[in-house]
Amino acid sequence: MANQIVGKCPVCGEGMNVSRLECKVCQTAIEGDFEICSFCRLGKEQLKFVEVFIKSRGNIKEVERELGISYPTVRSKLDNVIKAMGYDVAAIPEDETGEKRREVLDLLGKGEITSKEAVKMLKDI
Repeated sequence: MANQIVGKCPVCGEGMNVSRLECKVCQTAIEGDFEICSFCRLGKEQLKFVEVFIKSRGNIKEVERELGISYPTVRSKLDNVIKAMGYDVAAIPEDETGEKRREVLDLLGKGEITSKEAVKMLKDI
């Protein structure tokens, strides 16, 4: 079994390029400057998150349940993956109202606020 390609430079953290490709059977080799795919730039933890996210078909609640993390943590991990793949997170519109409502419901679910407090907070959003 071959080693997995290293997507980030261990010295400076920038993306790596491949300079040689070789056939294992006939040893034909091609040399040049080849970019690696954006998924190859992700770390092991990021790849695991992406796998769970895809398996869950993007259902945030399912990702929360499987990984045992909160909505804001899922969003943060997703933003980190997007950045690592070379995309600008700021260019993606955020639904702040939905996020705020979700945070209120998370607080309610953890017992940190009462249902009365949650109703008031949701009305104020």
